[in-house]
Amino acid sequence: MLLGAVLVLLLLGGAGPASAHAALNSTDPGDGAVLQRAPGHVTLTFSESVGLRDDSFRVLDPGGHRVRTGVTGHAEGRSDTARVALPGGLGEGTYTVAWRVVSADSHPVSGAFTFSVGKPSQTTAPVDTGPTEDPLTATLHKLARYLAYLSAALLIGTAAFVALCRPPDPAPLRRPLVAGWWILLAATVALLVLRAPYEAGTGPSSALDADALADTLTARPGVLLLIRLALLAPAALFAVRVSGKSRMPRGSHGSRQAPEPCGSPESRADRHPPHSPLVAAAGVALAVGLALTWAAAEHASAGIQVPVAMTSSVLHLLATAVWLGGLVALLTTLRASRPAPDAATVVRFSRTAFAAVTVLVVTGVYQSWRGLGSWEALTGSTYGRLLLAKVVLVAVLLAVAAVSRRWTAALPTAPVAVREPDRAHERVPQPAGGGPPPEGTGATGTGDTGTGDSGTGDSGTGDSGTGDSGTGDSGTGDTGTEAALRRGLYRSVLVEAVVAAVVLGVTTVLTATPPGRSAEETARTAVPAGGVLPASVTTIPFEIGTTGRGTVQITLDPGRTGDNAVQAVVFGPDGSLAAVPELRLSFTLPDQDVGPIEADLVDRGGYWSANTVTLPLPGTWTMKATVRVSEIDQVSETRRIRVER
Repeated sequence: MLLGAVLVLLLLGGAGPASAHAALNSTDPGDGAVLQRAPGHVTLTFSESVGLRDDSFRVLDPGGHRVRTGVTGHAEGRSDTARVALPGGLGEGTYTVAWRVVSADSHPVSGAFTFSVGKPSQTTAPVDTGPTEDPLTATLHKLARYLAYLSAALLIGTAAFVALCRPPDPAPLRRPLVAGWWILLAATVALLVLRAPYEAGTGPSSALDADALADTLTARPGVLLLIRLALLAPAALFAVRVSGKSRMPRGSHGSRQAPEPCGSPESRADRHPPHSPLVAAAGVALAVGLALTWAAAEHASAGIQVPVAMTSSVLHLLATAVWLGGLVALLTTLRASRPAPDAATVVRFSRTAFAAVTVLVVTGVYQSWRGLGSWEALTGSTYGRLLLAKVVLVAVLLAVAAVSRRWTAALPTAPVAVREPDRAHERVPQPAGGGPPPEGTGATGTGDTGTGDSGTGDSGTGDSGTGDSGTGDSGTGDTGTEAALRRGLYRSVLVEAVVAAVVLGVTTVLTATPPGRSAEETARTAVPAGGVLPASVTTIPFEIGTTGRGTVQITLDPGRTGDNAVQAVVFGPDGSLAAVPELRLSFTLPDQDVGPIEADLVDRGGYWSANTVTLPLPGTWTMKATVRVSEIDQVSETRRIRVER
């Protein structure tokens, strides 16, 4: 953990800008632009590749009616753009563009902006981005994603436990294997069906739309879910192969025999038949393939260092499954092991879990650096706060795991009776009077419960006279010390499993949350922190005496250093266009003692404009707007704007 903290310090200290959820970089026409001629297209440019839907664009005219648009597509084949053709003959006024796309990490992103043809309208359609999400659809989608994570960990982790930890009897582990497989199948189908309404922000009933489902099956998230379904078929065969039949030797009549001595070659061969390299390779390939269906659809698939991020994500998912799914397998083994668990199995899992945790720490540090981007995002973004919660929970999980390791270290040293080699079953007749049987034929205290196999059942032969420990539960095999160790280990592992389930829940929410890097980039294209507005569009309210408050909307195009075109529109208290005798605009850069630079605004009949105002340097400029509301009254307001190169 200390090493992880040091790595976080080093990595976050040098983090640079990037994104994971798509951020809108620019629009054409620009937001708030006033055009002399109607544009032929609307084009959006994003920070990463985006997926498009048939209804990715909705264009509304000044009256709020939807404009018939062309087919949605990418501009010039660039996957980081979205374009739609507009019809010819658009009338004068302000148009609203609402858009919705799917970012490379499979999450929908939406927004809206306006532009005007000729001059701004007195009224405009409300800026509506459409439904962001349907609460029921969102809840069902999150539940299905959580169950998919949980069941994948159960399936992969249990199979890895059988292959790596080699429990003496894998039969009890068939239940978690089967449960994991079926739950993953159901969750994947649910995610596939809910994909269309999740992207569109509509209710679950829209999942019945055949066209929407067909679109889902051909889009990247849908294809990845189909691949996951296809991988579940060979995964079922592999699960059957690794669990196999019970490896515990049984007697000729189905009664469980005593285990062979620990040093017996026959015992080792019977208990742990080696899996062929081909079977092992197939298992690893299936696990990696399943993990890739998550990595290719989430944060790792977009942003910086995608190949490294994908590799890290796959390793992180597999390590999580081996550790957390292995905990459930260990719990199942501990419950099924009577009178005591196999100490070697527990020790093997302890070592396997330690290796998995090491991989988790290394990949987790990298993913944290990649997702956050800055220390501010750790507490200033939802992603960062969720990440902090996950780190705290993982720390608790590691603390509980340390307790489990102490129980594990003590387990092999518990007193265990020396076990006799197996003997073949012998049919020895009992005396008619029920006298004591011959030595070694099921005498009292030698069976599973201290009486053989009841001392009289099976013709009084018992289990060859040795039982599970040679003396029954009241002997030295399952002593009070060993029973206490078993109970302590079971309770500790149970707590680990519960905390792990909570960690998976936080992880599910985390993977659906825009990373800190993406949130910062989105904020830079909207309203930066500190009250400094973007240079493109600025709205300034002002008082109009006793008649109320008006606003002036000022647009700089392109809003960067150099020459900028200026448009300004004055609105009255009721939101309609207001005619004013005079409007003046000036720009000052206090840090460099530049200005004031006056913009030569001309009344264009409904709006004011200046062909050129030159802002020579980047920085935080002070923009001063002076509105003369009558022959003798005027009001001045200032705003800070950020001008980039």
